[in-house]
Amino acid sequence: MAFTLWNLFETSLLCLNAFTIINEERLVDKFDSKHSKTNLLMEENEAKMQVFNLIHSISTIAKFPVIFLNIITIILKLLLGS
Repeated sequence: MAFTLWNLFETSLLCLNAFTIINEERLVDKFDSKHSKTNLLMEENEAKMQVFNLIHSISTIAKFPVIFLNIITIILKLLLGS
């Protein structure tokens, strides 16, 4: 199977789909673990919160464009049969 731009597009669309359907309550539970007073754990919690904020931002912003891209992808798959 050849690596094409279409495959790259489908892969990125699947990743965006995964970000948009992620359950944020369960994700927050993982990131809201016990806070410690040590500097190392505080830096680790800050990094985790930054990752959570990134995922939350992507899922908020990308909801409607992902729906549109999914519709286009489905139509092209039906028409081209690939």
